[in-house]
Amino acid sequence: MTRTITAALAIAALAAAGTPAVAQMRTEGPAAVAGAKPVTIERIKVHAPSIAGNLEGEAADRDVLVVLPPSYKANPTRRYPVVYALHGYSIGAEQWTGEIHVPRTVENAFAKGAREMILVLPDSKTVHNGSMYSRSLTTGDFETFIARDLVAYIDGHYRTIARRESRGLAGHSMGGYGTSRIGMKYPDQFGALYMMSPCCLSARSLAQVDAAGMKRLEDLKSPAESAGLPFPLRAQLATAAAWSPNPKNPPLYLDLPAKDGVVQADVLAKWAANAPLAFVDQYAGNLKRYMAIAVDVGDKDGLKADAQTLHEVLDSYGIGNSFEIYEGDHTNRVAWRFQDKLLPFFSAHLAFDSGR
Repeated sequence: MTRTITAALAIAALAAAGTPAVAQMRTEGPAAVAGAKPVTIERIKVHAPSIAGNLEGEAADRDVLVVLPPSYKANPTRRYPVVYALHGYSIGAEQWTGEIHVPRTVENAFAKGAREMILVLPDSKTVHNGSMYSRSLTTGDFETFIARDLVAYIDGHYRTIARRESRGLAGHSMGGYGTSRIGMKYPDQFGALYMMSPCCLSARSLAQVDAAGMKRLEDLKSPAESAGLPFPLRAQLATAAAWSPNPKNPPLYLDLPAKDGVVQADVLAKWAANAPLAFVDQYAGNLKRYMAIAVDVGDKDGLKADAQTLHEVLDSYGIGNSFEIYEGDHTNRVAWRFQDKLLPFFSAHLAFDSGR
């Protein structure tokens, strides 16, 4: 027996939309630009008080990659804007650098004229493969980690321009979702947003879920057991851990959208409440504070319609934004987009001096 569950756009919809369900996409990338100067990548740990004590056992000390521009070490008094770049579901920060071909794309962008900035790539992967950059007692508060804890750490340990006008927030897929969610709520922290193929913007129909599959989720004895599950089922656990946590429901501390074959309307309501297209109206005033907002998506990406709807909603409120549908699918052009669109976007719209 199968049942169709209607809920907020869970990551499982990516698989239904044609995105390959693998941990790491092998993407092509641009050739090196002649004369491009090398950046420096530092791999650090950042303690996140907002994640500490979560019920799922996620580490509060998070891996973070910091990409320092070519001139950073040679100019000890110079300060730089910062772009925080969020990875998608089923990968972490290290894999994210592979998909977008860092450091080459960053070095190329600077060589082609983008102004030098610091890039920060935090790891928000969880036991179920993704935090949704959300607040949850089960996973921890990854929303606050990105918007507050991480920003404070980077400003305290690197030569940043510590003003919202000099901070950008960007992400791809689940990271695009995180950019939309965090961006709407924290205009005091960031000055420009770039959403690449954002997922999870609206409520939609999930892929067919068979009763046996749902029973497998209900029978799990620990969060770690999810590692052996197929992509769609694991994605549902990640979504439930982020959006329908339940501290009184061990061992997973979450509520699923179906129980004993019966759809749980209250859980679906919680999932729908986490869809940005459901709450964007509440944050129109916040979004108007941004110096620039960009959204892009491939013409063969199943997330295209939702991305266009977000653009249209922003337009309806008179919120300045750029929107582009480019030739490509969910991942095959992402490295070029990062190099030729995203980094030049922040070069044009962030403040590069502390007095601006």
